[in-house]
Amino acid sequence: MATTELLLKNVRVVRPDVPAPELGDIAVNDGTIVRVAPDLPDDDAATVVDGRGRLAFPGVVDAHQHWGIYNELAADARTESRASAQGGVTTSLTYMRTGQYYLNKGGPYREFFPEVLGAAQGNAYVDYGFHLAPMMAEHINEIPYLVEEHGVTSFKIFMFYGSHGLHGRSSSQSDFLMTPSDERYDVAHFEFVMRGVQAAREQLAEYAPHISLSLHCETAEIMTAYTRIVEQDRSLSGLRAYSASRPPHSEGLAVTIASYLAHETGLPNINLLHLSSQKALSAALTMAGAFPHIDFRREVTIGHLLADVDTAHGLGGKVNPPLRDRADVEALWRHVLAGEVDWVVSDHACCRDEMKFGADRDDIFLAKSGFGGAEYLLPGLIGEGVKRGLPLQRIAQLTSWNPARRYGLLNKGALAEGYDADIALVDPDVSWTVRAADSESAQEYTPFEGFAMTARVTDTFVRGHHVYADGEIRGEPVGRYLHRGR
Repeated sequence: MATTELLLKNVRVVRPDVPAPELGDIAVNDGTIVRVAPDLPDDDAATVVDGRGRLAFPGVVDAHQHWGIYNELAADARTESRASAQGGVTTSLTYMRTGQYYLNKGGPYREFFPEVLGAAQGNAYVDYGFHLAPMMAEHINEIPYLVEEHGVTSFKIFMFYGSHGLHGRSSSQSDFLMTPSDERYDVAHFEFVMRGVQAAREQLAEYAPHISLSLHCETAEIMTAYTRIVEQDRSLSGLRAYSASRPPHSEGLAVTIASYLAHETGLPNINLLHLSSQKALSAALTMAGAFPHIDFRREVTIGHLLADVDTAHGLGGKVNPPLRDRADVEALWRHVLAGEVDWVVSDHACCRDEMKFGADRDDIFLAKSGFGGAEYLLPGLIGEGVKRGLPLQRIAQLTSWNPARRYGLLNKGALAEGYDADIALVDPDVSWTVRAADSESAQEYTPFEGFAMTARVTDTFVRGHHVYADGEIRGEPVGRYLHRGR
């Protein structure tokens, strides 16, 4: 009987704690890496895969996805996890909340979240977990239960939902969010969410290092006012108009408010999501200097690093916060190269053509927000990052190690003994062109259509299961729900 279930030979192992890739082999048993070393014997391995000298990255921990936001959750879990595996993503952390979209229902998480878990179970090709958003007072009280019972260690605030819907102005907050009519989703609620998360950290000391709060930082009042201005200004259209309607200083102001609230409530673990502009990053860094006792983490998406309002393919590039102009893209890269960004994500939200666009397909304000992109996260970051001097070690930190540590994924994030055998093989010397038709996603378009790529994921392993090879997804779904922080 073979003593090694899987032996991956002849790969250049990229580690988050080693400056340069090292040629070696990776041995796997029971879904776990048992040895990483050069020239491991293959005479007692059940399966041997020749890596052909390709780069072996830790499987991507894509810490920001949205399964089930526009499509039925079970279907999204299946198709969008396939797209994830196609891009070397082996763990998806997806945001979930009550209210319109997702399951389209309100109520307590004790009733809501088991439905979420049931819909996803058995459908995912990659491992997955959920961030949850406390939308009403009852949800805040449920935080300790969610941590202990379901291993949910990360929570979210959507700051712009105060008077804005998912795609624009909202006439009725309580209808959209399906919250009690006598409650408000506002700055006071955000404060009480922070106090609730911190109370859970104090109550559940063993989980405390891994319990954090993430914030979508945009200011509803600024956005509402500027949307009105832009709609009256016929000189702006398309993605540039949408960016102007949700201006960068709206992000900066929200970051500042969120940061002071963290200081006021004593909550040290704060994640600032998908920062899209120089003003947003500048505010985030200023707040880190003002409140050094708060452990801020800063997130950027691959979409905001690769595309701008002029280069994105069509109105399919509408997303919150918006794609920006080229100057902001270059600013984001400067912060990435300076080590001031903690992780890069896809913000993958599959929105099919029939739902994405309004009756007037050229009206940006009728289009839905969000698009897929997990397929391009690792190849895009490698291809563009290497050209700009971003070390491979740093890419492994940005895509795997850092989010795994922050979000309590204790067995993920590194190619080392004792870690899950989540592995992405990458050919860094191949040229190809992005075509939506080639994606495993159910989305029929992509804002990256026609983009030139110079790195490609060739193989993806999830806990030793070879789920992607030769351009195809293999086998049946093997993804597991992840209880985090244990």
